[in-house]
Amino acid sequence: MSEERRTDLESLGEFGTIDLLTKNFLITRESTAFGIGDDAAVLERNEEQYTLVSTDMLVEGVHFNLMYVPFKHLGYKAVAVNLSDIAAMNGTPEQITVSIAVSNRFPLEALEDLYAGIRLACQHYKVDLVGGDTTSSKSGLVISVTAIGVVDKSKVVYRSGAAANDLLVVSGDLGAAYMGLQVLEREKSVFESNPSIQPDLDGKDYIVQRQLKPEARVDIITYLKELEVIPTSMIDISDGLASEVMHICKASNKGAMIYNAKLPVDSLTSTTAIDFNLDPTTCVLNGGEDYELLFTISQNDFDRIKGNPHMTVIGYMTDASEGIYLVDTNDSLIPIKAQGWNHFQNK
Repeated sequence: MSEERRTDLESLGEFGTIDLLTKNFLITRESTAFGIGDDAAVLERNEEQYTLVSTDMLVEGVHFNLMYVPFKHLGYKAVAVNLSDIAAMNGTPEQITVSIAVSNRFPLEALEDLYAGIRLACQHYKVDLVGGDTTSSKSGLVISVTAIGVVDKSKVVYRSGAAANDLLVVSGDLGAAYMGLQVLEREKSVFESNPSIQPDLDGKDYIVQRQLKPEARVDIITYLKELEVIPTSMIDISDGLASEVMHICKASNKGAMIYNAKLPVDSLTSTTAIDFNLDPTTCVLNGGEDYELLFTISQNDFDRIKGNPHMTVIGYMTDASEGIYLVDTNDSLIPIKAQGWNHFQNK
């Protein structure tokens, strides 16, 4: 009798699993302009616009630890990380739905704090909560948010539009959220060893906030519109810069050169990484949860973004045959491999 076939999800990773599970699904509706494979689905809205739809799920013990994540921050983050996907399509978020699965160990007051954070995010990003679902859970808290947005048909941006010699650009700075997580995990371990010792987060406010309360960079979409720049491709940085660069390269069938010296890293991120005996560049490439935007632009648009404090050119696209490399400070070429967040790793 033959042994039953078993494939571990960890070996496939999140995107490999999605690819395998959805490969036999065909688009049958004319209203579906683009389905699975980008930051959001693209649906027909009217002659001038598309509707964008994206869903993300946060699971207790996998994506957050309630020992150091306040409910209000968690509610805000659950919304922000979903709106980031709408921004990554060059769109504007308009509505959200929120569904939760919750166990009876949580009192009503905890859920009120969670929804206070959701409400704060709705107010900040000017989006409406229009629905959702609530059910029981035997294991912990699960939050699923669906974001709905809009984009002009002439301005929608996919991962697949990058051309050779396009410039690679990132918003903000990178690696801070990962280092904030390291600090929080360290203080959790100290507290578990000796509950009388209070957490020491002095001087770490910026990186801790980047972890607990990230912001969706919808402002970058406004800046690009004002600068009259339409990216050729775009993605948000949730799983680490290396992973996202590889997604754009795969979707666009291109290679890339990224310059280590050009990577925007906050000084607190760098010093904290060194304190943890970590290489700041490794944290940028593989850390994740920055929720900044990574996009490509034509070299003709360089003068429009040059000097903009919100955007940094970190490299350029190449032909696929040239591979994906990090150029270090000695001009050595280091192959980039995605080692970011894997949702199916055993914990």
